[in-house]
Amino acid sequence: MSGNSADVLAAIDDAIYDRVDVLSLSLTGGENSFGALHAVQKGITVVYAGGNDGPRPQTIRNTSPWAITVAASKVDRSFPTVITLGNKQQILGQSFYYHVQNSSRSSFASLAFYGPCTTDALNGTDVKGIILLCLPIQPNDPDAIAPRNTFAEAKQYVQNGGGSGLIFAQYTTDALSDCKGMSCVLVDLDTGVKIGKYMDATSSPVAKIEPARTVTGKEILGAKVAAFSSRGPSRDYPDIIKPDIAAPGANILAAVGDSYVMYSGTSMAAPHVAGIVALLKALHQDWSPAVIKSAIITTARVTDERDMPILAEGVLRKMADPFDYGGGNINPDGAADPGLVYDIDPRDYNRFFGCTIVRRTNVSCDATALPAYHLNLRSIAVPELRHPITVWRTVTNVGEADSVYHAKVQSPAGVRIEVEPPMLVFDATNRVHSFKVKLSPMRRLQGDYTFGSITWRKDQKTVRIPVAARMTIPDFYADVA
Repeated sequence: MSGNSADVLAAIDDAIYDRVDVLSLSLTGGENSFGALHAVQKGITVVYAGGNDGPRPQTIRNTSPWAITVAASKVDRSFPTVITLGNKQQILGQSFYYHVQNSSRSSFASLAFYGPCTTDALNGTDVKGIILLCLPIQPNDPDAIAPRNTFAEAKQYVQNGGGSGLIFAQYTTDALSDCKGMSCVLVDLDTGVKIGKYMDATSSPVAKIEPARTVTGKEILGAKVAAFSSRGPSRDYPDIIKPDIAAPGANILAAVGDSYVMYSGTSMAAPHVAGIVALLKALHQDWSPAVIKSAIITTARVTDERDMPILAEGVLRKMADPFDYGGGNINPDGAADPGLVYDIDPRDYNRFFGCTIVRRTNVSCDATALPAYHLNLRSIAVPELRHPITVWRTVTNVGEADSVYHAKVQSPAGVRIEVEPPMLVFDATNRVHSFKVKLSPMRRLQGDYTFGSITWRKDQKTVRIPVAARMTIPDFYADVA
């Protein structure tokens, strides 16, 4: 959603006055970020939706370091829909089509292909009684995520024209849409091409669309980052990894009026995180927003139900990295008992951002020109690694008093990471320790971002922060050489 910035800031002020514990903000603008900092300084955890402009890079929104920015992941639920072609070949798509009108089963209908299926392309085409196949993108199209408005146009055209159904091909089927009783199926691009080849091979192509089924559980990999979820790095703060965390946001059952609908978006994911924040605050009432954020990020999962790396949908599907999901997929049980946390005094944010929020107050602030990766963040992002740099991090033990943690380093490709000391020993009187992280480029080149992590381990407990680094040549920052 969007809104007048003054109204949003007034609402944040009201929330502070009401002494709430968490704010969930599904907003597109960043004008209220310092209002959110004011809330954080008052002990309120602020959760933002990260935006729905993925899978393109640098589309992540709401990237201030004091808030939790949420990406959207898929859930372990699918809606397979069988499409039977005239040659008896059966293929699968996904849909919310559950209603069969005037019959206990669906029936065959003529199949017609009209390319991109925009309003201009259809241009008065008679679709009455037919199933329309739309292939708005080509296999080698570099911009191969079909625009949502194209699907909406095709759906509306078929409905208005009395069509029997719609088969819409695109690279991913993350965000399904209810076609109000009309058989309406999303298929991947390969399936769309396969249907097109069948149509080319016959003079009278027909197809039948069965009602969808619902499948849940281990058969469905639910840990993938949704294609629409906005990606990092942050354009405003490239030395901060964003998003922070991923949570369920694709095809989420939502209450609307007296009924229910399926919605997709990071606006569905952010409330999941806000709810977990509320539970953590109830469990640990003395935890600050920074501690809660740390617990969520450092205990996140980076592998799926089968212990395989989490994937990110897009063009094409790939292994997810911190610019897709931040720390990983949210793990509420782990966040309740994180072991170690990275806390931040909210006044430190003021120092790193020019003391903006305290210029007109009596609060002292010593501004610094250091990059934001020198904050005690639960990640390290270095957008210009030209020479070795050293950053410090401080962790607080909130778990078992007598504990020993050992560092495990996964260095980004082309970068060497050294952690000192490699072991942290805690007891009842020594609950806080600092450690030094040195990042060194292993060669001089103009590179792209590579990713790694630093994990503190004690028995089965892990406290992990992601690392992103990009080697650059002095005085030369662009991606192209």
